[in-house]
Amino acid sequence: MGAKQTPATAAARRDGIGYRLHPYDAGGAADRDGSSYGEDAAAALGISPERVFKTLVAEVDGHLVVGVVPVAGGLDLKALAAAVGGKRAAMAEPADAERATGYVLGGISPLGRRKRLPTVVDSSVAEHGTVFVSAGRRGLQMELAPADLLRSAGAETAPIAAA
Repeated sequence: MGAKQTPATAAARRDGIGYRLHPYDAGGAADRDGSSYGEDAAAALGISPERVFKTLVAEVDGHLVVGVVPVAGGLDLKALAAAVGGKRAAMAEPADAERATGYVLGGISPLGRRKRLPTVVDSSVAEHGTVFVSAGRRGLQMELAPADLLRSAGAETAPIAAA
């Protein structure tokens, strides 16, 4: 694959989705716990954190589920569980998230994942003309229309963001 080709960009092309790539210097982000990758991306690209969405993998009633929320807040696990008809949710183990998605923490994209997992995007996505998500590696964001994100990710929307 080329320097900027990832499974996420391949999925977008396959689905006929228009997108723009935005590389940025991820710096020493790989050395941290991953909690601020999205905030780092927003700051580096000079865009509002409300437009940058992070992809998180949770376990709901024993099954992996993907939640996509603005980096400005967190994931409401109870709301995510309710959105997929479950009862209990917890963040997935990092190794499980990486294995299921094919991406490393800080670079998990909602597009082009290794396994097709139930995916819920926070309903605030509809407030923006375009949003940014990981393009499948640290230091590379993909800008696309919310409707295209939902279609390519096979996602539904629900209010799953926590303040």
